[in-house]
Amino acid sequence: MTDQTQVPEAPAAPETSPETSLETSLETSPETVDDVDTLSVAVAELRPALEAILMVSDEPLDKVRLASVVGHPVSDVEAALESLAAEYAEQGRGFDLRPVAGGWRFYSRPEFAAVVESFVLDGQQARLTQAALETLSVVAYKQPVSRARVSAIRGVNVDGVMRTLLTRGLVEEAGQDEQSGANLYRTTSYFLERIGITSLDELPELAPYLPDMDDLEDELASVAGVEAPPEAAPSTDAAPVAVPAPAHHASPHSGAGTEPDGGTEPT
Repeated sequence: MTDQTQVPEAPAAPETSPETSLETSLETSPETVDDVDTLSVAVAELRPALEAILMVSDEPLDKVRLASVVGHPVSDVEAALESLAAEYAEQGRGFDLRPVAGGWRFYSRPEFAAVVESFVLDGQQARLTQAALETLSVVAYKQPVSRARVSAIRGVNVDGVMRTLLTRGLVEEAGQDEQSGANLYRTTSYFLERIGITSLDELPELAPYLPDMDDLEDELASVAGVEAPPEAAPSTDAAPVAVPAPAHHASPHSGAGTEPDGGTEPT
């Protein structure tokens, strides 16, 4: 007679419906919508990072681009931008953070426009001197032209005046001379804008402004220090009257002088 031992059956696993499995997987999934928009590790603290980026940007930046740079979710970036804008307005700062053209950018506040304008235009309202205007004319009609060539035409050193014209945005560099290697200069589009023309072809002709031949001979004689021969006077019995020689005046276009100023005069 043999012993028959009964082995207990293992309990059956509870049945789960497909709906339960889907809910469980959604609850335990580590990914969320915000996780898609952010990096695994944030690059920097959100608000200071946004301020630093916007401070150096010269164009509006949208929230998605900012989020990709700072490593924070788009929703957090948008909330931080709105919070910063409200904070600046409440504190009465000299600048605003504004949404514009689909992005965000810093702007100076309208009530400080006069101060900003004064700073930006400081030193830009001085009128050009006659020397600067003459130098600018030479560049306009002879461009591209070297600084030495301008000096030779005007008869004076034009370094200071040329620096002024460059600073004012009326003249710019235009490459180098192939033979001498000297920098060449030309006028800018701002120059055309200031004198009210659209191209250099609209510059007036020089011929009507050139001196007559008689005036040119007198000028050359003055430069050479030679007096023009006096006209023949009608014969009379009266004793001739001595005419004093005119004082010699050097031409403004002669010599190796230097402009007395940088090409500007106070308004």
